[in-house]
Amino acid sequence: MIAIEAITLEYVAVFKEIRLCALQDTPSAFGSTYARESQLTDDEWRSRVTRWSGESGIGFLALENGVACGVAGCFLHPDDRTRAQLISMWTAPAHRQRGVGRMLIDEVTAWARLRGATFLDLFVVSSNERAQHFYERLGFVRTGRTLPYPHDPALIEYEMAREIA
Repeated sequence: MIAIEAITLEYVAVFKEIRLCALQDTPSAFGSTYARESQLTDDEWRSRVTRWSGESGIGFLALENGVACGVAGCFLHPDDRTRAQLISMWTAPAHRQRGVGRMLIDEVTAWARLRGATFLDLFVVSSNERAQHFYERLGFVRTGRTLPYPHDPALIEYEMAREIA
């Protein structure tokens, strides 16, 4: 059975492990790199978890029998707290197509709703069609806004958003 847990200092080692797995598995899906994050100190990982466990940001782990199989984060936009941004979403390959991603987004959405957000947005890299289709199935639509992908000039990131009911 899959459980969704907020990322706290208790889970810092689990978070580090799954984040590094995500960066290795799907490097073009993230704005950072395995090379960069594998060099972070334990204090830097604890600091990240602290930022992700506050009132304006959160991180969640999907756990199966205590082993992480998915991760997602969310921050309220600093200039518009009615908007929340989904970040660092990833599901382990063996757990894809099993509802883990939907469970993580449901938790993120509930957290954002409790803080007054009415929109949830995200960026997805243009080469990740599987992720784009996943988000579309959950009601996200492209906004028309794009950004250059920082690690490959041939790629762009599409902004997608949906209303929080």
